[in-house]
Amino acid sequence: MAKVAVVLSGSGVFDGSELHESVLTMLELEKQGIEYQTFAPDITQLHTINHQTGEATDGRNVLVESNRVSRGATQSLAELSYRNFDALVFVGGFGAAKNLSNFAVQGSEYTVEPSVAKAITEFNENGKWIFAMCIAPVLLAKTIPNVALTIGTDADTIGAIEPTGVNHVACSAIEHHVDEDNKVITTPAYMLASNLVELSSGIGGAIQALSTRL
Repeated sequence: MAKVAVVLSGSGVFDGSELHESVLTMLELEKQGIEYQTFAPDITQLHTINHQTGEATDGRNVLVESNRVSRGATQSLAELSYRNFDALVFVGGFGAAKNLSNFAVQGSEYTVEPSVAKAITEFNENGKWIFAMCIAPVLLAKTIPNVALTIGTDADTIGAIEPTGVNHVACSAIEHHVDEDNKVITTPAYMLASNLVELSSGIGGAIQALSTRL
């Protein structure tokens, strides 16, 4: 049975992992008969957003918050070894741009959190597939040279990752893109999806594509 590592970035769309994307990802992996283990960096998140009012307070721990999503099963990203998994998956949500990187703050001058960059590089250099959705492809743009990916249609976001040399591919919410050369699959997810049906279609199709390549 294939096994993938799923990287989370907290709990909640505005400061961590997008919950709908997280659940649908785990559901679709199970439908495809793919085993998974969730991971998250053991770091303090940028801040914590009150999802009702939008107010920000001091940050919580990314690993602790990610365990809310996985029902306590998430391990520290420091424990992840590419040798034990067939692929690497990144769920979306602003946590990818705030905790797994500083894209939300630095824009085109952003950097990727070191443990996240290490995981991406190790999987990529060892010929293993990587799937990222929503805003999370910014992580790949910075760490994989000349990668082709999709990240929605927002001109500012696309412009901010262009300095990395990325090849941006236009893609609808229900579609996905496969970069066969770099073994990367991406889908816009909630960058474009307007409902759960579109979200499920995009994530489901991408995971099906991943399944056929494992």
